[in-house]
Parts: sequence; structure tokens; C-alpha cells
Amino acid sequence: MTVLSLRALNRATLARQLLLDRADLPVRDAVAHLGGLQAQEPQEPFVGLWSRLRAFDPARLSELLVGRSIVRTHLMRRTIHLVTADDALAWRARHDAMLRQRVLGVYRRELAGMDLDELAAAGRALMADGEPRSMPEIGRALAERWPEPGPRALGEMLIGALVPMVQLPPRGLWRTKAGVRNVPLSSWLGREIAPPAPDGSDPVGRELVRRYLAAFGPAATADLRAWSGLAGLPAAVAGLREELVTFRDERGRELLDLPDAPRPDPDTPAPVRFLPAFDNTILGYDDRSRIIDTAHRGLSVAGVRVVLVDGRVSATWNVEDGAVTVTPLRRFSQADRSAVAEEGGAMASFLSDGDDDRVRIVESPH
Repeated sequence: MTVLSLRALNRATLARQLLLDRADLPVRDAVAHLGGLQAQEPQEPFVGLWSRLRAFDPARLSELLVGRSIVRTHLMRRTIHLVTADDALAWRARHDAMLRQRVLGVYRRELAGMDLDELAAAGRALMADGEPRSMPEIGRALAERWPEPGPRALGEMLIGALVPMVQLPPRGLWRTKAGVRNVPLSSWLGREIAPPAPDGSDPVGRELVRRYLAAFGPAATADLRAWSGLAGLPAAVAGLREELVTFRDERGRELLDLPDAPRPDPDTPAPVRFLPAFDNTILGYDDRSRIIDTAHRGLSVAGVRVVLVDGRVSATWNVEDGAVTVTPLRRFSQADRSAVAEEGGAMASFLSDGDDDRVRIVESPH
């Protein structure tokens, strides 16, 4: 079985994630290809798409949110994702059990003995008037009937698991600060969520495997679980075995892939790219060594924005006084420094509508 080096896996990931070459895709198609964008920080998806698409217009993503083609909802790993409306409806039922378990993992004591089906029915009745509500409002209303768990536990279980919800605009629009207001997904889209297959087959699980590999492969089943949060995909993988090709990584793990997906030459040059907080390019794997050193793995869950140099996490970045400020995690060559300054200037210009292209690369103990 062919062994793929760390660098080969890195280049494959960059190609699938649209980070090796910026793509000419429409915004909706890019969101669909990526299997959604991590979005608990509302402005970060705009940074992620700017780094992936040529001539990205942030107003277009806002239009798609307002037009209900893309939604903000709890999905993979019980985190807020931007996904297409079609994917939200198709995938949501497959995530139900995982979402319940993850909320119970936080509030098991508070929700012990609760009839969750009864709670779900009460939540649906509460939301049936179509009025958008915040989680505290929903929690307080439910606590009138179930005071012991407390509003927060009730609200999080209802919104995060029991009743599929969307976060309404203006939350998540470009340069807009707004609180979270929730309405049921099906009422917002005017379409019902696809139910599980009645015969016990798992077409959605198989489609999730295909879509994951298209955006993240080659990858191990543990990587698939890390991205989706779903444990019950072995049957879906088994059902696709004849469609897939297999490799090994340098640790000996079996990697699965789509036969015709891009696997660039490991020596393919990789441009500097600025990634947003919680980007799935990093979070979408159990073994993240293809893109980030083990010493820096904690950055991927700390909400730190990172810079890829030669395809690997090599710096962090933020905006200070209007300037993009880069803190290297290793020593930069002069060529690296110049490339980071150029891309950082373009990012600063994007974030300021062309008013400011200042970049500051600070000294680092690394």
C-alpha cells in the first residue's frame, strides 16, 4: 500500500481546502464543497473565504444568509457552522443523537431524569408562533414548567440538540454585531428536515464520508470522526469501500480517499495563507500533524488566527490599531518574511476596504 508522506498529505489538504490556489467558485458552491465553515465567531468565515476565493465579495455571503441559501446552525461537533440550506436539511437528522449526547455531557446532572421528547415537544410548541427568541428567553420560558434544571441547561438542550434551529441575520452578516435570535430550521427554510432512512440504511452517512474526503482527504476514519463528531460511521465507510482507494501515512494508519481527488506533487509550492479562528483545515482532523506541529496544536482550539507558510502553521496574526500584526512561531527566511508581508497587506486592505494595508511582523522568542 502506498505510503503518503506528511508533505504529500499537506499538499492534498491545501488543494482540497482551496488554499493551494484561490478558486473561482461562487460563494455558495465553496461553502458546499468545504462541508461548511466553522462559524461560532461570526466574522471569521469572511476571512476564510477571502483566503480561498478570487475576488471574494463579503456582501455576497451576507446576501446568501439573508436569502436563506446558507444558514448558521449547530451541526458538526455541536459547533456553529455555516452550511448550505440543502446540507442543513439533509444532514441534521444524522447528527441528532450526537448533539443530544454532547449537551448531556455538559448538563447530565441538571437534566437527569428529564423526558427529552417531552421537552422537545414543549420547545416546538413555544416556537410555533414563528417569533425569533434568544436562548435565555427560551430557557426562562421552559423553566416555568421545569424549574430545577435551570434556564441555561434547558435552553442549550433545546437549541443545541432537540429542535433544529438557525441563528437569524443580522447575526453573522459582514461587519455586523448582533445577538443570537433563533427560529426552527424548517420554518426558516419552508422545508422539512430529511428523516432517517426507514429501512435502516445510511445514505446520509455515506454522503458525509464522500463529502469529507472531497474536502479533507486522504484521511483516516479517526479524522472523519474528529470533523463530524459522529461515532457511528463505520457502516457507511464499509459500504463505500469498493468506491475508495487506500493509502498509509508515515505512522502506518490506513487513509481513505476518493480515487479521482487531487493529490498534488509534494514539491508543489504553497503560498502564504491567513486562516481565521477555528478553521476546519486544522480542526477537521484527529491527527493534525499534516498542517500544524504538535507543539502548537493547542492554538487550533484556542481561537487563534494562524498563518500558513509553506503550507504549515508558522505564525499567529491579529489586527491591532488597524494593522495586521503577525507573530512568527519559527524563524522566517527573508523570502518568507516578504511573502507574509505581501499577503498580510492584502488581508489588511480587505478588512479595511482598502483604507489600510499596514503589516507588522513582530519579533518572537521562537
